[in-house]
Amino acid sequence: MTDQPLRIGVALFPGFQALDVFGPLDCLNALSKLHPLTLTLLSSTLDPISTAHPAYPTAISQSILPTSTYKTAPPLDVLFVPGGQGARDSTPEILEVLDFIATVYPSLKYLITVCTGSGLAARAGVLDGKRATTNKRAWKDTTAVRDAVIWVPRARWVVDGRIWTSSGVSAGIDVTLAWMKEVLGEEVANEISERLEYTRQTDSSVDAFAELYGLV
Repeated sequence: MTDQPLRIGVALFPGFQALDVFGPLDCLNALSKLHPLTLTLLSSTLDPISTAHPAYPTAISQSILPTSTYKTAPPLDVLFVPGGQGARDSTPEILEVLDFIATVYPSLKYLITVCTGSGLAARAGVLDGKRATTNKRAWKDTTAVRDAVIWVPRARWVVDGRIWTSSGVSAGIDVTLAWMKEVLGEEVANEISERLEYTRQTDSSVDAFAELYGLV
C-alpha cells in the first residue's frame, strides 16, 4: 500500500446483520493504526440505520449513523456489502443499494461481500460469470436470485479477480483478514488477528457449514 489512504466504503440498509458490518469494521479499525485508511458509511439518508427488521418484531436491534448518502458518496477503492434480513427485500432503500453497487463497481479496486451481501451484488449484476459464495443457511434463497453466478457451495470465502465474497456472518472477519493478507502481506494480517485475539481461518475451502446444511 502507498502512503495514499485506501478509501473504504460500507453499504448500509435497514435490517443489515450487525456482525457483517462490525466484524470487518473492527479489523479495519485496527488496521488504520498501522496504515492510512478513510471510511465512508453509506446509506440512502443520513438518518440512523437499524439492524431491526419487521420479520422479527421482538428482536433487539442496534443502529449505526451513516456519514454519506449514496448520491453524495466520495470516490472509493473498496466497497463492503453486508447481508442480513433486509438484503432479501426490494424496498426503495435496497433498490438504491443495488443501483449504487452497479454504478460504483467499475471504479472499485475491490468489492467485498459478507453473508447474503453477495445476493445484493448478484442482483446488481456484477457477479455474472463470477465464482461466489454466500451464507449456507440462506443458500437456496440467495443463490436463486441470479443463475448467471457460479455459486460455490463449499467455501469460507471465494476470490474471483477483484471480487471477494464470503460465507455467513462471522466469515466476514475471515474474508477481511484474507484480503488484508493479499493487499498488505501475511505479517499484517497476522498482526491484526492477534490484536483482535481472533483465530483466523486461512484455508478458504474449510467450510463446516456447507456440510451442516447439506450442500456437499
